[in-house]
Amino acid sequence: MKDQVRTTGPLSDEDIHTTNVPESFRAFAEEVRRRGQKPKTSPVAIAQRLQPAEFNTALVHFYRGEIQRSNVWRTRLDTTTNWAVITAGATLSFAFSSASNPHFAIPINSFLVSIFLFMEARRYRYYEVWANRVRVLETGYLAPMLSHRIIPPDKEWAEHISMDLLSPHFTISEWEAVGKRLRANYLWIFILLTLSWGLKLYMHPTPAKDLVEFIERAQVGIVPGIVVLICEMIFNFAIFFVAFSTIKLKDSSSEVLPLEDFEWHPFKGMSDWAEGSLKRRNTIRRSKKARQRIRSIHKSEA
Repeated sequence: MKDQVRTTGPLSDEDIHTTNVPESFRAFAEEVRRRGQKPKTSPVAIAQRLQPAEFNTALVHFYRGEIQRSNVWRTRLDTTTNWAVITAGATLSFAFSSASNPHFAIPINSFLVSIFLFMEARRYRYYEVWANRVRVLETGYLAPMLSHRIIPPDKEWAEHISMDLLSPHFTISEWEAVGKRLRANYLWIFILLTLSWGLKLYMHPTPAKDLVEFIERAQVGIVPGIVVLICEMIFNFAIFFVAFSTIKLKDSSSEVLPLEDFEWHPFKGMSDWAEGSLKRRNTIRRSKKARQRIRSIHKSEA
């Protein structure tokens, strides 16, 4: 074996530290080393390693959590409405209990109900955040899974949920929230308060004989009755204007709307007044894509 060793000359330092190994063996050693390393733990790697059963379990718990959130805010909406109804009833009972009780308690209560209206509109915007996610999950994940029709696979709903979790936002504007709650409950409360106030002026202490006496009874302190009546008319006009000028705003995802009313671009049919006030805030309406998806399914079936 010693005879087989041949030295061609003195060895340098580079030759001493260099190992002459075949390329195939080096590739094999590199593969063994790579497999022996522990994979890096990252959110992307964890998501890629999820099995279908694990994904479904996580999505079920997420759906239950969003349902709980939307139910909590829906209950808060009912609480604000109860406040408005109770205060209106108490004010009317006080005003009509005696002829000597002041009539201006009813207009003051109208302003108090207006405060409740804006409080409920704010709560309604928060409710729509959670209801929007629930609606996207139902239309993008649960509906295709339960439907007997062949629905093409859709990956947009998962992207919508992911973006909304990273950057939560309001899905409807302030004016739409105010208009919806006003038309649903508060408009009737304001109408009742206005009619009751007029009845109070006419009846107490005795029925008014003419229009002049009716106007004089509306006086509050040093403020003439005609001024009080004009302020009341302006207030009621503003209430009706907001209620009916926002009727075309239909960005909410939780309301039960007819299928033909679903619009991909809600600004297309919006009044100029409401559009000008909403252009200052660029809200992203991801729930519209879920509605568009359901609308296309019904059209294809027809």
